[in-house]
Amino acid sequence: MVRKNLGFIVTTALIILFLYYASQFNNPLNGTQRKKQDINFRSDVSGTSGMVVSASKYASQVGIDILKSGGNAVDAAVAIGFALAVTYPQAGNLGGGGFMVIKIKNTVTAIDYREKAPAGSTRNMFLNDKGEFLPDKSQVGHLSAGVPGSVAGMLYALEKYGTKKREEIIAPAIKLAEDGFEMEQELASSLNGEYELFKQFPSTKKVFTKNGLNYTGGELFIQKDLANTLKLISIHGRDGFYSGVTAELIVKEMQRGGGIITSEDLKNYNPVERIPIHINYKGYDVYSMSPPSSGGIALAQLLNMAEYEQIPDRNDVYNGIKDHSNYLHNIIESMKRVYADRSEHLGDPDFWKVPVNELISKDYAKKRRNEISNNSTPSGEIKPGVFINESDQTTHYSVIDKDGNMVSVTTTLNNTYGSGVVVDGAGFLLNDEMDDFASKPGEPNMFGLVGNEANAIEPGKRMLSSMTPTIILKDGSPFMVVGSPGGGRIITSVFTTIINVIDFKMPLDSAIDKPRFHHQWLPEYLQYEAGAIDDEVLAKLQEKGHQVKQISDYGRVEAILVDWKNHTYYGHSDRRGYGAAIGY
Repeated sequence: MVRKNLGFIVTTALIILFLYYASQFNNPLNGTQRKKQDINFRSDVSGTSGMVVSASKYASQVGIDILKSGGNAVDAAVAIGFALAVTYPQAGNLGGGGFMVIKIKNTVTAIDYREKAPAGSTRNMFLNDKGEFLPDKSQVGHLSAGVPGSVAGMLYALEKYGTKKREEIIAPAIKLAEDGFEMEQELASSLNGEYELFKQFPSTKKVFTKNGLNYTGGELFIQKDLANTLKLISIHGRDGFYSGVTAELIVKEMQRGGGIITSEDLKNYNPVERIPIHINYKGYDVYSMSPPSSGGIALAQLLNMAEYEQIPDRNDVYNGIKDHSNYLHNIIESMKRVYADRSEHLGDPDFWKVPVNELISKDYAKKRRNEISNNSTPSGEIKPGVFINESDQTTHYSVIDKDGNMVSVTTTLNNTYGSGVVVDGAGFLLNDEMDDFASKPGEPNMFGLVGNEANAIEPGKRMLSSMTPTIILKDGSPFMVVGSPGGGRIITSVFTTIINVIDFKMPLDSAIDKPRFHHQWLPEYLQYEAGAIDDEVLAKLQEKGHQVKQISDYGRVEAILVDWKNHTYYGHSDRRGYGAAIGY
């Protein structure tokens, strides 16, 4: 009897000890033990030899086909870029620009093919005689277009880091344009919704409208002029776009509509290879785009400041438990300070000394974090740090190949369908990126973002961007490829996706699809999607002084998560779009 009782007591004690240590392991307040938890390698799409995630199922399939035929991640990325110009005209483009972050073998690099201000640009070109900003001039029409960089940038990447011939890479896009593709209902609705914009320009009306009749999902969409433009690029390379027939068509379009891009502007355009922004976040090496994008620096600042936060239990954050309001408050206040710094210090590094090392330093993050009090600081009281020394319709795509080479690309026309102007006879839309300059320092652009002297208009200058194509490595091996469109909200979309995966151990699809929140210093209020913040938590944030505003869904994160140990790739295309993750 004694032995039985003793056995019962010992067993009970062991169970109690097990439960105690298990609770301590899972307790989010025990940060050291949280580190033992594994990443949740799971999503709705997986593969072992390659993965592509983009905003268009047609473009994603093009990328996978290139990988299957022996191409590397750069080959696939460039093929996707040209295909998106056909199948995703809202943002895929030949007449815009973008950024590409590449991990190829042991090299991580970045290619800047952001648009540039034409040589005829002037500082006050979008102001009236009274010095008032005229947003319509910078956002619609020929004058709003910067010199396109996409073609030059993609070809540069292909020639330096790809393995396949240009003709093979562009051939799928030519076929999609020439033979057509079945239009998704989402694209049909998007085109129908922009009829008032398109009808302002005869060249655009001819390509993207049916004279007032609605497009319908499933109908064949053929673009012969665009196919011919792509053929010229395939045959002649960059000369097939920046000189010759296409360049002449661009210049004629400028002259017809009062634009200022010249043949010399086109001939003089060149992409720039840059050193990416790099920080370490909790043992993960994060590489993102350097200036003239603000994305990499701002992402680095947010991650550096987030390192000082005690991570609440994911069930508290995502199931409406109210005691995580302090965590959210600190993250929101961090966002405000990062965007204040963006307004003052970031611009084209070829024209402005950007204090990169200071902004991304851990010491600076600690200083900024220490400024945060228990209550919301009004934006007017938050100043940019002092140092001694974009449209929702951007698009992003992510690629990884069998060898672990990774490419993260964000490309844009700026606003949905850019300037609204199709180059007559060439079939592609021009950007309206001139709006991304600080046309009048202190005045917000179409995304509400404020800039100052660092981003003032100058001939040949690249305008500031929020694009944040990002690659993450763990112990030198591939871990994540991520990016998003969303204008000024790109940075926080990428940031929240990363912390959802690394800190909250969410599977990739949940990490991306979870409703988001955003603060960009100005305007004053916290922006959030429906369901992002529980009502009780929202009330607590308001008690701390936060102004809040619910907005519609934003961003279209396209990401890949890598379980390198098991050589398995997980992909997901944001629920907010209609793209596709395809693996094999």
